[in-house]
Amino acid sequence: MIELKNNPAGNFFLLAGPCVIEGEEMAMRIAERVIGITERLQIPYVFKGSYRKANRSRLDSFTGIGDEQALKILKKVHDTFGVPTVTDIHTAEEAEMAAAYVDILQIPAFLCRQTDLLVAAAQTDKVVNIKKGQFLSPQAMRFAADKVVEAGNKQVMITERGTTFGYQDLIVDYRGIPEMQTFGFPVILDVTHSLQQPNQTSGVTGGMPQLIETVAKAGIAVGADGLFIETHENPAIAKSDGANMLKLDLLEELLTKLVRIRQAVK
Repeated sequence: MIELKNNPAGNFFLLAGPCVIEGEEMAMRIAERVIGITERLQIPYVFKGSYRKANRSRLDSFTGIGDEQALKILKKVHDTFGVPTVTDIHTAEEAEMAAAYVDILQIPAFLCRQTDLLVAAAQTDKVVNIKKGQFLSPQAMRFAADKVVEAGNKQVMITERGTTFGYQDLIVDYRGIPEMQTFGFPVILDVTHSLQQPNQTSGVTGGMPQLIETVAKAGIAVGADGLFIETHENPAIAKSDGANMLKLDLLEELLTKLVRIRQAVK
């Protein structure tokens, strides 16, 4: 599955980057920083950035700098640094457009049951990363993956991102990681989105970034194949999901600890 197969150190792989592409200089700086860290630690890396945020709490929330402009930035990251890139798609019509610029198409959790979207993503022959709906059991994700496979594409990844717990919280059931691995696909833990606190009365999603290390350690301990971590130079001024992103300066120390856990588990 792209270059994630080339992993002589046996580490987990990492999908990381800003929640949304805010501009070219910012994306390139973050990519360069993370690549330097992951190369030192021998962690296979995928640069993550949404070209557009379609699921926002309020109409006045930032959604992006323009689809084509953001997708070209993702392509530039790939061409400059030689790393795969991943972005979300929201409708079947977006699949072909985004596939021209990125290596992995990501299906947002709220849309993981949308058959037309899954089939369209599959038909691009790109890797398809399906996020588990906050409302679904781990077992139910087999059917989402099956739709992609039955559409002719066996390049599937599944991402755990927490389950709805009341109105304004999420909880990770770590039993779901090995359970979804029985489907035969890599399973990723989305650390930062699992710490969101959605549906706040302000209309701005909250988060608990102080627990990023705790959740990530647990994910590696139970054998997650990969981690998804949104990171930003200054989450306080990020245009999306700042409340639950990891400050970029903290990434290397966290990953160093996680590599040690991975080695101990192996």
